[in-house]
Amino acid sequence: MEVPMELPVMILPNATLFPQAMLPLYIFEPRYKRLLADALDGHRMLAVACQRPDRKRETPSRVAGVGLIRIAVRHGNDTSHLILHGLARVELAEAVAYRPYRRHRIRPLTSPTPANQVVIQPLVAHVKALVTQRLNQGAQPDKHSFSPLPVKEWGTEASPASQMIGFLSQLDHPEQVADLVSCTLIAKASERQALLETVDLQERLQLLIFFLLGQKEA
Repeated sequence: MEVPMELPVMILPNATLFPQAMLPLYIFEPRYKRLLADALDGHRMLAVACQRPDRKRETPSRVAGVGLIRIAVRHGNDTSHLILHGLARVELAEAVAYRPYRRHRIRPLTSPTPANQVVIQPLVAHVKALVTQRLNQGAQPDKHSFSPLPVKEWGTEASPASQMIGFLSQLDHPEQVADLVSCTLIAKASERQALLETVDLQERLQLLIFFLLGQKEA
């Protein structure tokens, strides 16, 4: 799916939208009601950027996630619930509008190719081993943020943790492994944002391992 070169931007505290992730949002601010209405009338895409923690004034982080509106439910009080499906990492370039909501030019970010599989595969295996260990020790994945399985597969017969272990063991695409683990098991917003901003796959996997090891020791 082609991402437009210019998109509306929502700036949210502690929000990180990874490719393939599902992000539920509640829309109640007038500017974002307008943004949602315009997006639904158009390509149904928008960018979600985390508020920069070092700025008091509303300022988006440099790297954001682009999402496609999969579901939008409007309520009687004019608020809405929606679910975004992450499509891509993007760099926010110059703002082209600030009212009624921000619009930025964007630049899609993709990992350099080809990746060195001799290096990548052991890193992926290390990530999977750390995740399996953490889940077996009681950690619970956020099943609402990433849905690579049909909804029925997240049923009651097996826990989300055991189902994620089974799915992860069969997942071979390194990018998907990195993003799945980042959005479901990394709790700190600053760490998720750092992973979103790390475009090089090898560096991202190494950073993810560092964060997972830190959680293990905490």
